[in-house]
Amino acid sequence: MTPAQHAAAVATETARFIATVKGADPTTPVPSCPGWTLTDLTRHTGSVHRWFTVLLSRRIQQPPTSREVDLHLPDQPDGYPDWLAAGAAEAAQVFADTDPDAPMWAWGLDQHARFWVRRMLFETLVHRADAELALGLPPHIDRVLAVDGVDEFLTNLPFASFFAPGTAELRGPDRTLRFGCTDGDDDWLVRLRPDGFGLVTGDARPRTVDATVRGTAADLLLLLYGRLDRNSDAFQLLGDQDLITHWFAHSAF
Repeated sequence: MTPAQHAAAVATETARFIATVKGADPTTPVPSCPGWTLTDLTRHTGSVHRWFTVLLSRRIQQPPTSREVDLHLPDQPDGYPDWLAAGAAEAAQVFADTDPDAPMWAWGLDQHARFWVRRMLFETLVHRADAELALGLPPHIDRVLAVDGVDEFLTNLPFASFFAPGTAELRGPDRTLRFGCTDGDDDWLVRLRPDGFGLVTGDARPRTVDATVRGTAADLLLLLYGRLDRNSDAFQLLGDQDLITHWFAHSAF
């Protein structure tokens, strides 16, 4: 997907989020985000939108020392859906005014403005799914979007230890774990080394792997974010089960 497609998808996913929560009981618990209600979920998503928008508008070149942003929070819980919409509109304008190839600091691999647009997309998409799950609605995720989301997650996870400290335990004596789609040919190979882990691409990919997790692209995306149980019938778990257990015990985002 291109940065322009990511930006368009942020708007689409935000609209779906708003349609899901508007009119719902704002005190509804969100089981996939323990301790949160729909109000908490919406406030978090909108806060992230505003924070990323500030980072993009300033074209920051160094890690920020503060996350203080004027959020303009609504006075009442029923105002949060419209507040989320207003923040997404501000983000869309900043996206339009920003060169996606502009160099920027980012916590992940891609040190360009486009990183933040892509990151905002999947932050919004996953929390839209959280809202639907909280209301007993089955999340639908477009396959192309899900494939891009799996790639984004696995590409950036090695850089996430400062807020996902468990990833520091993703080490191993050259162990390989494959995530493969059952609804297409897309797959990703992760190698755990004594000094870290990361995606393996191109000619460096081995012919054999130690373990494989297979499911649809959408289910793999929700699995990686901890929204689905890997032991459900949606997934095939092949090979070294201890390696699979180790991965999911330490890859929480």
